[in-house]
Amino acid sequence: MSRLLEEIAYVRAGDKGDNVSIGVLAKRPELYETVLATVTPERLRDLFGNWLKGQAHVYPMPNIDGCLVLLEQGLGGGATCTLRFDQTAKSLGYAVLRLAVQEPLPE
Repeated sequence: MSRLLEEIAYVRAGDKGDNVSIGVLAKRPELYETVLATVTPERLRDLFGNWLKGQAHVYPMPNIDGCLVLLEQGLGGGATCTLRFDQTAKSLGYAVLRLAVQEPLPE
């Protein structure tokens, strides 16, 4: 059974217009590399499919054992324009926690 990112990381998300920013923080420093291996632009594009109209970026932040995810055009036009039921970045942030962990966890 694969483990999910929610077991090894926290998220905090916000939106500005049609863009989503998600902070992903490892729960322990030794899990940081596993977080980076799990949260990649390719996996984010696969996760969100055609909901994500722009680019997915992942910026490592080793000083805090986390990364910043930026999803361009990820909210269907933004909170006041979209027809999506739950249009805020918070819901997309929690969706990221459903990614399967990509490499073995440290002992």
